Amino acid sequence: MRSFIAAIGVVLTAFAAQASTVTQGTLENGMDVVVIEDRRAPVVVHMVWYRVGAADEPALKSGIAHFLEHLMFKGTDDLAPGEFSAVVEANGGRDNAFTSWDYTGYFQRVASDRLGLMMQMEADRMTDLLLSEEEWRPERDVILNERGQVVESQPGRVFNEAMLAALYKAHPYGTPIIGWRHEMETLNGDDAKAFYRQHYAPNNAILVVAGDVDFAEAMELARTHYGPIPENPDVTTRARPMEPPHVAERRLTMKDARVGTPYVSRMYLAPTRHESEQAAALQMLAALLGGSATTSVLERKLNFEQGVALSAWANYSGMARDYGMFSLGIAPVEGVSLEDAEAALDAAIVEFVQEGVDPEQFDRVRRQIRASEIYALDNVQGRARQYGVGLSIGLAIEDIDGWIDALDAVTPEQVMEAANILLDRSSAVTGYLTQPDTEAVN
Repeated sequence: MRSFIAAIGVVLTAFAAQASTVTQGTLENGMDVVVIEDRRAPVVVHMVWYRVGAADEPALKSGIAHFLEHLMFKGTDDLAPGEFSAVVEANGGRDNAFTSWDYTGYFQRVASDRLGLMMQMEADRMTDLLLSEEEWRPERDVILNERGQVVESQPGRVFNEAMLAALYKAHPYGTPIIGWRHEMETLNGDDAKAFYRQHYAPNNAILVVAGDVDFAEAMELARTHYGPIPENPDVTTRARPMEPPHVAERRLTMKDARVGTPYVSRMYLAPTRHESEQAAALQMLAALLGGSATTSVLERKLNFEQGVALSAWANYSGMARDYGMFSLGIAPVEGVSLEDAEAALDAAIVEFVQEGVDPEQFDRVRRQIRASEIYALDNVQGRARQYGVGLSIGLAIEDIDGWIDALDAVTPEQVMEAANILLDRSSAVTGYLTQPDTEAVN
């Protein structure tokens, strides 16, 4: 059976390699171009990624990167407000955008014969964005309402913000991407224009085209539409404050009457994907500890054997420029305190480190991860995003292409070495999210 599954994996890998090819180039103005050729359907995904995000915002201007993302749909000297998306929709496509700490991205998915039109419009708003007060002022209300609905209405989101703010003492990953409300309220058109002029330029951008197009065709279109845009000499390497040594664990408790299920959460600073061997070991560790609701170490121990947990989890996130994060958590059953739940979680981690990895489980998890990574290659938009994120945070094409091999090469010994970070809480923050204490009524 194992040989059969391994053979299937080889076939899937070969199929994925034949289904698409990845080619990279650069325009004379410094714009990077990545083309992922996949001829299975007459559709293309067109993405422009800017190497700037919420971690690059000026002091007291948190949320400006996300604010500008919204304003990029408000019109140019050639396009009326809202016309960009209307044209995409009229041509049978869809578009959207997103902001992270490390990058901001814009994409359209359309029929392949509309690729030139998408480049024409995206190049237009790279240089000729208009930001009148009648456009930016109501959009500021939109992002403030978004913060209220997406973050402040959900205690878990507010708690997560507090956890990140405690984890990062100096680095801007501790500031929410959407921004702090009191700073968002002061954002204006001049702030957005300054951020736009500083960072939105071809020599700070990555063009990713995936789907029914070849490299020569995509490069010719890119030269036509993006090539005439001059590079911005003011674009510089982003300097960010880095973390001082973490020498003491941080702890916090948040109480909110809206909490339905109290839980314990812990976050650790961890290596990023730039350290591929460590990152792959941490990815395997997270899958072993919490990758399955029925067979993972924490679920099996805390839920099924001890009956103290409704759920327990582990996660590794390494696709970032500066710091990765490993997280653990447990939601206890009714009648088990958060203190006792945390103690049970810690005991399970210590036991795992002492006993080591079960070889059968290790092989099973590695096969599952490999299959998941290979199946993901079948999604054209997912592949475009994979390369866009990777290049935006400073990875090379070879690093992105080599991730499956890095996962395959992980040994149980490397996983156990990675697990030792979980025993050192000096780089961690532990939080309790719970309901307010109830007072006795006489």
